This record gives sequence, structure tokens and C-alpha cells, in this order.
Amino acid sequence: MKAYIFPGQGAQFKGMGQDLYEKSSLAKELFEKANDILGFSITRVMFEGTDEDLKQTKVTQPAVFLHSVILTKVLGDSFKPDMVAGHSLGEFSALVANGTLKFEDALTLVSKRARAMQKACELEESTMAAVMGLEDHLVEAICADVKGTVVAANYNCPGQLVISGELLAVEKTCEELKERGAKRAMILPVGGAFHSPLMEPAREELAAAIEETEFNKPVCPVYQNVSTFAVTDPAEIKKNLIFQLTAPVKWTQSVQNMIKDGATEFIEVGPGRVLQGLVKKIDRNVEVRSAEV
Repeated sequence: MKAYIFPGQGAQFKGMGQDLYEKSSLAKELFEKANDILGFSITRVMFEGTDEDLKQTKVTQPAVFLHSVILTKVLGDSFKPDMVAGHSLGEFSALVANGTLKFEDALTLVSKRARAMQKACELEESTMAAVMGLEDHLVEAICADVKGTVVAANYNCPGQLVISGELLAVEKTCEELKERGAKRAMILPVGGAFHSPLMEPAREELAAAIEETEFNKPVCPVYQNVSTFAVTDPAEIKKNLIFQLTAPVKWTQSVQNMIKDGATEFIEVGPGRVLQGLVKKIDRNVEVRSAEV
């Protein structure tokens, strides 16, 4: 069975999507439609902008989403998923891919999500950190003991977890983790504490927009970051997507459940190959590859 997976923020690169724009009339049409919906030329930033330009959350999230979704559209009849999943932002791409959301509606939500998260980041000094070489339960316990807000945010693969929270609390937690044997506990160059309680203002803002958006019955299950299990009910998909901003990304558990349910091949759709590497660390026996047109 084929599982299509969609990357999140951090997978962007200068020039992303330009080959699709130049080779496919459908891709060009969708990119131009995106420029109209967003109210600025995201294609100019994607194709010609600097790395710094692409790092702005309000640009990064729509850019990664567009690369993934337009690639899916260009694949046409060859795109036949048995199941889908996306890492954080990538969940929106997955929901377009399986027919839950329309392209235009999802892009509008992604843009609102990015701006709401940017605003939430500016309310308080916060950050995230990558932790390598410790068991998840130990990282969770250390986070719980540190004063201030710091939580496990991304369960990426066994032995690799990202924590998120207030700057001082994350810095203190990193010190504790190193003392307890972590191979690495490194602050990441991100705008704020994604997938933590500090994203509550963004969650509330996005929830209103999600509630007003039509969610359709999907053609195949989505394994969502919040629940990790196969979901096909539009109301449940909507609920999980609302809570995603403040809840951890349970990628390890999602991939494990997809494999348990029959996935033998994972195909990454979008920029980069980060998810392929994570899947291989979760289970070396499955096939992984990039989607190609």
C-alpha cells in the first residue's frame, strides 16, 4: 500500500517550484491563482527570494504547501494514495491531496495559520530545541520538572524529539538534558514555540476560520498529528486540525500506525527529503522515495 507524506516548515529552498511553473501549464495556473488569493507574488519570493525572505513564517508555510499540493495536482492520474499524512503544516497539503479540502480553501487557511502563529510568536520570547539520544519518556519527565512552559512538541523518530516553550525554560531544559546524557540538545533557528501552549492565541484565531470552512469526505484516510490513527470523518478531521497548533506532532506514532495498517511504500511529496529520512529511522524495512513528474 502507498502512503503519501507531506513535509512541513523547514523544507523550503530558494527556487522551489520554479521547475513545475515552467514545465506545467496547470502548475502555472495554480501558482498564479495562489498569488491572487494571498495578495502578493509568492512565486517571486519562491523563485527569486533569498533564504531570509523564505524564512518568514507568512511566506514559508504557503510556499511549502504550494510546492507539495501543486506537485500532487501535476502528478494527475498517477497519484493514487491508499493513505496520507503530513508533518505539522504538511497536514494541510495531505488534506487537499485526499480531497478533504479544496485547494483555495486550504491555501487561505494556511495563510491565516502562518500569520496567526507569527503574531503568537511576538507575544513572548520563545523557541524550540532538537534533542537527540534520549528516550521520549525521559525528555517528557525533564520538561515537566523545569519551571516555566516547556513541552515535547515533535516526536520525529526514535531518539529524536523537539521541545518547545518559553526561551529560558527551553534553555534550562537543554542543560538538564545534556547532563542526563543527551547526545545533542540544540536551540533551533525558529520564530517561536510551535506546538506548545504558547500557540493558544493562534489556535483560537485559526479555529474560527476552520469552523467556517467546508470539509469533505476524503478518498482515503489521513493519519493526523494529534490522533495518529486513520481518520475519514470530516468532523473529526476538523477537530484534530484545530488542536494541532497547541498539541505535539506525533510523527513516529503516525508512521508506525500507517505501517501497521499496511503501508509498504512512503512517497514524500514536496520540497526536501527530511520525512524519508525519519521514516527510515522509524522502520528500515519500508520503501521510501520522492514523488517525481
